[in-house]
Amino acid sequence: MVKQGAERNSLATVDQSSSFNISKLLILGLLFHVTFIGSVFDCYFTSPVVNGMKSFNVGSAHAKRLVLIVGDGLRADLLFNLNPFPNIQGSPEVVAPYLRSIVEKRGAFGISHTRVPTESRPGHVAIIGGMYEDVSAVTKGWKVNPVDFDSVFNRSSSTYSFGSPDILPMFARGATPGKVKEWSYHEDDEDFTRDATALDLWSLDHLEQLFQNATQDTKLNTELRQDKVVIFLHLLGLDTTGHSYRPHSKEYMRNIQVVDNVVRRTEKLVDEFYQDQDTSFVFTADHGMSEIGNHGDGHPDNTRTPLIAWGRGVRGPLPDIPAGTHDTYSEPWGLKHLYRRDVEQADIAPLMAALIGIDWPVNSVGVLPDVDPSRPGYLDPSAGEDVAAKSALVNAKVILEQYRVKHELKKQHTMLYKAYAPLHDSGSNDSPGEAALKTIESLIEREQWASAKRGASVLIRTGLQGLHYLQTYDRFLIRAIVTFAYIGWACFTSMYIFRPIKSGGRPYRVVVSFVAGGVLAVFWGAFVLQKSPWTFYLYVSFPVYFWQQFLTRGAPDLLARVRRQGSPSLLVWFVFVVASTQAMVVGYTHRSIWSAGFGLMGLVWPLTWPLPLKNHLNLYGSWSLLCALNATFPLLSVNKTENVPSILAGGVVVILLGLVGLREVYAEIRTAERRRAIVKTFVFQACLVLITMMITASSVAHLQAKNGLPMVNQALGWLALGVASSFPFTRLGLDSHPRSKILRYFLGFGSAFVILSISVEGLFYSVFSACLITWIEAERQIRTAKQSSKPGKQQRQQPASSLRNYTFQPDDMRIAVMFLFFVQIAFFGTGNVASISSFYLAPVYRLIPIFSPFFMATLLLFKIFAPYVMLGIAFSELNKALCLPPFSLLLVALSIVDGMTLTFFFKVQDTGSWLEIGQSITFFCIASLLLLWAAAVSAAGEVLMAANGSHINSRNKEE
Repeated sequence: MVKQGAERNSLATVDQSSSFNISKLLILGLLFHVTFIGSVFDCYFTSPVVNGMKSFNVGSAHAKRLVLIVGDGLRADLLFNLNPFPNIQGSPEVVAPYLRSIVEKRGAFGISHTRVPTESRPGHVAIIGGMYEDVSAVTKGWKVNPVDFDSVFNRSSSTYSFGSPDILPMFARGATPGKVKEWSYHEDDEDFTRDATALDLWSLDHLEQLFQNATQDTKLNTELRQDKVVIFLHLLGLDTTGHSYRPHSKEYMRNIQVVDNVVRRTEKLVDEFYQDQDTSFVFTADHGMSEIGNHGDGHPDNTRTPLIAWGRGVRGPLPDIPAGTHDTYSEPWGLKHLYRRDVEQADIAPLMAALIGIDWPVNSVGVLPDVDPSRPGYLDPSAGEDVAAKSALVNAKVILEQYRVKHELKKQHTMLYKAYAPLHDSGSNDSPGEAALKTIESLIEREQWASAKRGASVLIRTGLQGLHYLQTYDRFLIRAIVTFAYIGWACFTSMYIFRPIKSGGRPYRVVVSFVAGGVLAVFWGAFVLQKSPWTFYLYVSFPVYFWQQFLTRGAPDLLARVRRQGSPSLLVWFVFVVASTQAMVVGYTHRSIWSAGFGLMGLVWPLTWPLPLKNHLNLYGSWSLLCALNATFPLLSVNKTENVPSILAGGVVVILLGLVGLREVYAEIRTAERRRAIVKTFVFQACLVLITMMITASSVAHLQAKNGLPMVNQALGWLALGVASSFPFTRLGLDSHPRSKILRYFLGFGSAFVILSISVEGLFYSVFSACLITWIEAERQIRTAKQSSKPGKQQRQQPASSLRNYTFQPDDMRIAVMFLFFVQIAFFGTGNVASISSFYLAPVYRLIPIFSPFFMATLLLFKIFAPYVMLGIAFSELNKALCLPPFSLLLVALSIVDGMTLTFFFKVQDTGSWLEIGQSITFFCIASLLLLWAAAVSAAGEVLMAANGSHINSRNKEE
């Protein structure tokens, strides 16, 4: 009986061990992390769009029509500053004289503060719809998806829009059919290598043509002369020019001058056509532009845009108040004598609605600048204080109506719902805020305009707080689920490392499984009753599964191991892992942390090596030198300019390091035939790198001369990049020697780091790759020395083929942390950790001069992919060098990385500066995906390094 029981236990052990399938873990990890990226948006940035609200109108209009002009990508400082381009010889002191004359003599001005993501779609939605889409809305695209909420265009009698095909269609398709007319140029005209001012002039020319056609078309003339007409000019030139040449370039300066002239001519055309001076004008921008010509994040250069309003219904310039409305940012404007009135970007929509007397967009959360009784707004006070007070009341009604609808929806579908107390009177059945509305209406009836505005301002602020309360109602629940999920993932992954030999008894497993099923049923039932989003069901399913598996299969064995080995050593390693991962978290905002990490690895870690210095002097020296070289890149400025010598130097270093690698491989191969084949392969790949260098130098010269990209250069560039990058994956000249394969991939992707580099990226790629190869050798010799020092231990000569044979060693934790470090460095080696938008577009123009977001992003991702190929194959070789099964070290990394992810999740902000909000979202998304990406590349590295053709294997056997 004892023997039979032992046999049963043995069978149970085998079955349990065989169930730890690495493919299953990686697929589950991919699904888990991709799913939980959505949790940050469900927690912090849910969509504000609801339907069923009533619309409200002031009942009077200041003007008959409105002209909205948006300078896409225009920074406020470069428009307003005196002498904004000091480094350009002959640049004028005032770059936009017409707009400045409006500011000084006829209109009101200030800064419009945008929100993240600072992209065209969200920016235009805020300006025209008066609301902020959730941050993930930027992924909805530009043309395909219509705007699914109300807008000023939809409330106008008719809108005539001119400009980019990336912006106009979404408003035309999102409005009442036929209400928004659009004229847009072909998308191929958005050529980053040519003069983009032609795009702005195109919009002006077609507006002029529209007015000319109206003189002969009675129907069109009648429609244009209706009240509540909106004319919209979207001027894309500045955005295109800024991407191509950067904001402080001569081209950007000239484009501002063109926009200034477009504004002048537009006002002249409108005045000549209507001849009634009943037009309001609004000029602004959807977002700004960073120093390096990008946008998308919350940097102040991207969030500060100009706002100028003038014409009918708009007040003129006012002297500044004694307290002053200017700061150090606006000091260079030379406008300190004038009142500066800043607004949030969504405030522009109610301003436009009030000017032409249309119904306010029902989804608007903007606040009319004139609501605040303590500060002047933008409306002309000569219209009467009563108009301003009534506009404030309408503003409050629009906000409260949205709260009312969301409150009712939440109340119907939420168990134990608790309303936002400040908007509900206890014991009253009135609608939310009804008592405050009645008080404001009473004040208006008694003509107490200032008090009415003050009351409306307080009610609007309370209403917005109520909307935020409802938006974040489920935040505590989501945070709790996310915390249990990530900790559960770490525990679940640890089972694949320690391979528990025994699980809990059957009664214990049944109880745990029953409790897990009950928890899942309770949550799913609650979600059904509350009509929660489908993602909530997934969010709770993952942690329940992870904890059920860990508690039934892993926890009993893990506790037994802790009791046997003691807790002090585990505590030391726990502190090391937490300190290391949190240091990498700090590295996302302080780039010097990565340099410090290289310093510790290059100087401190070698002191712990069990290797005689005199016998391994080359290894010590090369490792420390390479770490020192890698440490320099994070310290370099992220604001790089196109530098051809640096690009070509990167190509030269790629070839030189290739020669060093060829020498090592050549020395280890004995047969002349294989040596000749390897040399031929190297010569071919080195020639491809040289060809790419010549093509790149020629293309940069043409682009900098503004001659456009020659078709020959574009074709040859694609050909060289395609051949060089695909060659390592072919069987041509393939040799089974591991270092030979590494050399193939290094040279293959070297061409990509020439044609897609703007400065020192090629140098970084070379030093980074050399550091990885040296790391493999150092770890191999350290492990060999440690094993040989253990008496009675026979050293394994061959790598274990199965993870079932893997035995965790404490030193594996350090290797996993170093791997995580290299994962971050591969992504951020030369980029700006503060923002994913810092990856430069300029190199992409050498292959794709026409605006194509998908293909441009694909090339940038391909450039990011190259260092990960080297990291993947290096990690694969590291497993073999340490005689470990494939993926064993990756499993250790998978179990600890989400300490970073969870930290970033709790650091996500939806308040504060836009820079902080944008960074926090970016950091979480990057941390969630980077190691999964590395896991995929690690798997690819195992495949690539194991891809030996049968003819190669047989040839090696013969040798």
